[in-house]
Amino acid sequence: MDTQRLPGCYRHPDRQTGIRCTRCERPICPDCMVDASVGFQCPECVRTGSGTGHAPAANQPRTVGGGAVVAGDPALVTKILIGINVAVFVAVLATGGATVHNELVNRLAMLGQAREQLGPLAYGPLEGVATGEWYRLLTSMFLHEEIWHIGFNMLSLWFLGPSLEAALGRARYLALYLVSGLAGSALVYLLAEPNVQTLGASGAIYGLFGATAVLMRRMRYDMRPVIALLVINLVITFGWSGISWQAHVGGLVAGVLIAIGMVHAPREHRSLVQWGTCGLVLAAVVVAVLLRTAALT
Repeated sequence: MDTQRLPGCYRHPDRQTGIRCTRCERPICPDCMVDASVGFQCPECVRTGSGTGHAPAANQPRTVGGGAVVAGDPALVTKILIGINVAVFVAVLATGGATVHNELVNRLAMLGQAREQLGPLAYGPLEGVATGEWYRLLTSMFLHEEIWHIGFNMLSLWFLGPSLEAALGRARYLALYLVSGLAGSALVYLLAEPNVQTLGASGAIYGLFGATAVLMRRMRYDMRPVIALLVINLVITFGWSGISWQAHVGGLVAGVLIAIGMVHAPREHRSLVQWGTCGLVLAAVVVAVLLRTAALT
């Protein structure tokens, strides 16, 4: 098929597509298609129930990833996540900014174990995940110190998030983001030096990168742009000093695994496979944290 002759999505004319709504037959792109019992439907037909004689609820419309179709802002969760990151960044600036004495950063950043010297040969635990501060695995995902750091991460979140949110549904998208971020933190805890602080949303962002690649392959889209962007980011990850490659790799692997479970789950057991995949990745995170904690204490 000559891809140059494919029609554009009726909501996004710049996006060529070979898929049409099974009700109104208008061309729809992956961001607009809603998984139906037969084929895909456009958002308007799902909301109105046009062409069927039944209410929309009767057909239980779902997104490509099986999430419930909801009214309102299709990028709501993405905007909330950006808002939380920005709010925490403002709080960091208000409490002194990027300094070693910023108590907010020291309290929320990912830290395996810091120790204080109690005597000539005796050391005691001061703070960190190993001392029971497990919340750091989560809070570090929303913490940034530099404007370039939060700027790059939030631009990436805005670029990747809305499409995934539309394809997976809000709950599944949020699970993908949070579990990917936790996986990144867990790999940092497992492999990095325990007394080095790390922070940032990069683990979760790399999870979105991985999920985007899986979704594009599922929809048979040209994957070269996202692969090129991912390769560039990986080169930066391993080529520049001061970047936590563990968080990036952990988030990326988790995002790919979760997305595979999300978009390739069989219809008859879709929820079980999807949430089971999230549960298995989360279980791996817990095991990694427990093993590292046992080794440090």
